[in-house]
Amino acid sequence: MADPVLLEVRDGVATITLNRPEAMNSLDVATKERLRDVVAAVAEDPEARAVVLTGSGRAFCVGQDLKEHVAILRGPDRDSLFRTVEEHYNPIVTALASMPKPVVCAVNGVAAGAGVSLALACDLRVLSDSAGFNFAFAGIALSCDTGTSWTLPRLVGREKALELLYLPTTVPATEAVEMGLAGRVVPADELQATTHALAARLATGPTAALGAIRRSVAYAAEHSFTDALAFEASMMTATGATEDHAAAVDSFLAKEKPVFRGR
Repeated sequence: MADPVLLEVRDGVATITLNRPEAMNSLDVATKERLRDVVAAVAEDPEARAVVLTGSGRAFCVGQDLKEHVAILRGPDRDSLFRTVEEHYNPIVTALASMPKPVVCAVNGVAAGAGVSLALACDLRVLSDSAGFNFAFAGIALSCDTGTSWTLPRLVGREKALELLYLPTTVPATEAVEMGLAGRVVPADELQATTHALAARLATGPTAALGAIRRSVAYAAEHSFTDALAFEASMMTATGATEDHAAAVDSFLAKEKPVFRGR
């Protein structure tokens, strides 16, 4: 049986690939467990200085595997269906959203339900022109999960978020960018190269500083201006003590381009 989640770490970039193309990368229990473990490992890996999340085949991820969902729903362990949010989805999305390094999502095709949620937890999203987002939860009479209630309104505003959740329909790639759900659209045959170039640039950056910026932006979303300033100050103190900062200052004085080590 093929590994449902592939991991490659090369040149500072950890690429996580959902690998169930025959099932449009839907998330069965085995895939969720593997993805949870892979994302947690990448978050702690000092060799992974930037992360790419993508899918294989024609879809990015269509969310919960509904065939397995129905089988469990009609079986003796029905309650396990809804433990999956706490046991799988929440740990996965928390690790994606909080790891101290930049995360890029290469959306290679349709993303639906929890698949969209995983994409929104990343810092940057690069979409294939064949990609689309569908917040499909209400279509199967379920609430949203995997962080969508937090990420979506912050990207598009409360009213638009509710519209997308109440009335699920596929949002094409270009429209997704226009409404703020993603940063850019590229032709399908350029997605891999574009994403790799972006991630490679991030991986050669000052990792501790990028992680601190990520933490600061997340902190500010939930705290007052005064608290955000105090947190910024703490992050400035921490990054000011890094080897990368010292190297950057020396390079500036020598009029050279700095080489960052990620520490």
